[in-house]
Amino acid sequence: MASWADEISAIIEKNIAGFGSETTATASVGTVIAIQDGVARVYGLQDVKYLELVEFPRTGLYGMAFNLEEETVSCPILGDYTQIREDDEVRTTGRIIEVPVGDALIGRVVNPIGQPLDERGPIQTTLRRPVERIAPGVITRQSVNTPVQTGIKAIDAIIPIGRGQRELIIGDRQTGKTAVAIDTIINQKGKNLLCVYVAIGQKNSTVARTLAVLEEHGAMEYTVVVVASASEPAPLKYLAPYAGCAIGEEFMESGRDALIIYDDLTKHAEAYRNISLIIRRPPGREAYPGDVFYLHSRLLERAARLNKDYGGGSLTALPVIETKANDVSAYIPTNLISITDGQIFLESDLFNAGQRPALNTGISVSRVGGSAQTAAMRQVAGSMRLDLSQFRELEAFSQFASDLDKATKARIDRGRRTLEVLKQPQYQPISVENQVMIIYAATNGYLDQVPLDQVAAWETGFYRYMETAHPEIGSEIVEKSVNGREKMSKDLLKKLGAAIEEYQKTAAPSNEQKR
Repeated sequence: MASWADEISAIIEKNIAGFGSETTATASVGTVIAIQDGVARVYGLQDVKYLELVEFPRTGLYGMAFNLEEETVSCPILGDYTQIREDDEVRTTGRIIEVPVGDALIGRVVNPIGQPLDERGPIQTTLRRPVERIAPGVITRQSVNTPVQTGIKAIDAIIPIGRGQRELIIGDRQTGKTAVAIDTIINQKGKNLLCVYVAIGQKNSTVARTLAVLEEHGAMEYTVVVVASASEPAPLKYLAPYAGCAIGEEFMESGRDALIIYDDLTKHAEAYRNISLIIRRPPGREAYPGDVFYLHSRLLERAARLNKDYGGGSLTALPVIETKANDVSAYIPTNLISITDGQIFLESDLFNAGQRPALNTGISVSRVGGSAQTAAMRQVAGSMRLDLSQFRELEAFSQFASDLDKATKARIDRGRRTLEVLKQPQYQPISVENQVMIIYAATNGYLDQVPLDQVAAWETGFYRYMETAHPEIGSEIVEKSVNGREKMSKDLLKKLGAAIEEYQKTAAPSNEQKR
């Protein structure tokens, strides 16, 4: 009997010694004391961290710890907050909010917490990143000197964008801001630039149309789309750009080049304002809380070009901002202009006048400038901005002058043809060699005798002619000036001029009409 008792007591002692060794994970538990407009006020989460994911076990929903107060925590709900009730249990997860990242996301459409929206099954990746992260420091960066070709003549010639730059796209509603961003994505086919498109607060129908365009042009092969639509609660809209940035950062830190488009940050700021006012953060100018500047600056500072010691990757950011009545001095536009390295300003008056893209060359600027241009483009488009500014002044003056001298009239005529050349249909990006050739033709007077209404037809025929009759000129521009970074030689310029004259005499549309 004694031996049995000894054996039983030994088993009990062993169980007591091992009790709790398997349950190492602990969770703070709290209770919902109030729920309003997508934000739950929770009492009792003792060890919760800022931006930690918290779970509502009864509903299966998640939230994030956003406002850490003395006795309560305000948690915006990442989902349908109408399911949450007072007295619901809340648990900490120990995980700061993070998203899946890596190549498995390329070609996929996801929400801001990385859940797929495209009915193509789960995302097969084990890599995850926190959505908030400190931006790369000064020592890890290098200067911006490699272009991001948008395929849009007006931008590549006058306001060049470099890999690692932050260029703001700004303008009123319906002026073509998204079109510029989508054209830029479409133009990256075969250029080793991965793209992340973040749609914030857009209608589902608009997002579906954008996805259809990207699919049609084969752009989804190198693009990740993050969607927080207009019907989603404010916390998901707030989270979307940070989630997209984390996905882009993974590409950058693996030594590759990536482009991220935030469309648009006006709706992001509004979502943050909604959350802030609900959790009683004091409102300031235009009812935005004071830290709305920090909201965007910490996001856009994460765009960078890393030096060789850190992999040499880059993340280029194109944030979009909507203005009202072309007012770039409003609160959020002013903030973004001061954070970014330049802006592409699209003006509603130019758009309505038929200038597409409706680029205002006076207010638009790239603070990286010629460093982000190919040598050939810098060579042919160097004086273009100044010429267009002078043309606009002369055109305004000519409205009041009855008689103009020959030189002034010639300058106005050339300016009008240059503007005509800068017009471009949507979703039709143009290769860099074709851009260089047509801008050379416009700035050197080869279009001066072409009727204004025939410039577009002349340009289309010119591309076709150069491709069939003189393909070696385009190849040499790409080989030496785009890849090799050399200026176009005098011989190459002479050959290009001769080819344009040949086209003028034999194949130009005006000649066909004469015949």
